[in-house]
Amino acid sequence: MYDGLKGFRDIYPEEQSARREVTDALEDAAASYGFREVATPALERTQMYVDKSGEEIVDELYAFEDKGGREVAMTPELTPTVARMVVAKGQELSKPIKWMSTRPFWRYEQVQQGRFREFYQTNIDIFGSSAPEADAEVLAVAADALTSLGLTGDDFEFRVSHRDVLGGLVRALADDPEAVDTAAAIRAVDKREKVDDGEYVGLLSDAGLDRATAREFDDLITDVDDVGDLETVAAAGGEDVEAAIANLTDVLAVADAFGAGEFCEISLTTARGLDYYTGVVFECFDSTG
Repeated sequence: MYDGLKGFRDIYPEEQSARREVTDALEDAAASYGFREVATPALERTQMYVDKSGEEIVDELYAFEDKGGREVAMTPELTPTVARMVVAKGQELSKPIKWMSTRPFWRYEQVQQGRFREFYQTNIDIFGSSAPEADAEVLAVAADALTSLGLTGDDFEFRVSHRDVLGGLVRALADDPEAVDTAAAIRAVDKREKVDDGEYVGLLSDAGLDRATAREFDDLITDVDDVGDLETVAAAGGEDVEAAIANLTDVLAVADAFGAGEFCEISLTTARGLDYYTGVVFECFDSTG
């Protein structure tokens, strides 16, 4: 008798049936907005992830040398792969490119409640469009999938932000904008709820803000509850922040037209930690507490 590997699960019929129902809801919602399914490989060159995230990422991957002497890794996420696919085809693909995929991924990380080393994820991606409709469609797909499963606005909410608002505000407040590590400051915001206050302020200080400015920055991003509150942030952040806020409000307006607006809340403390994220970002939370 053999034990299963730590971080990997056996999924029996009852649970798999529920998983299939959820996956079908997600894929049906995406298909209704014109997303087409792609299939992607389980292995990629390790260097692709090193180039994106640095050498330290290797410790978080199932990475090894294959029998041909190539350094490869089991795919930990889909974005680099689909970006590679888009680049490979270049002008052959008509824009915007709207793809979806449901498949397993692997990360060599500490196993804990709700986090495994093998996990399944449905991805929907749009390439070749910077229009507000692109971001709004992603919100609409998520909303339609969840409501088709019987959930309502009493059950979930989307906390929507814009990384360029955060980055522009950091640069505007800093004594020396050129000395600020904007990406590090945004990563600090992403960790805000996961670390104690002193460590959070320390991370902002390490990114180039003095402690007083770090507090001012945090006050500005936490005092935003609706679109009207963004005026104060725009005034403090200047033209770059104003442009990002305009984009954010346009996306929310289109999402509202799609029927997803009722589920959206502005939350500038939502940042997403990976540096390749740009523009509008959002996370879905259980609104029942």
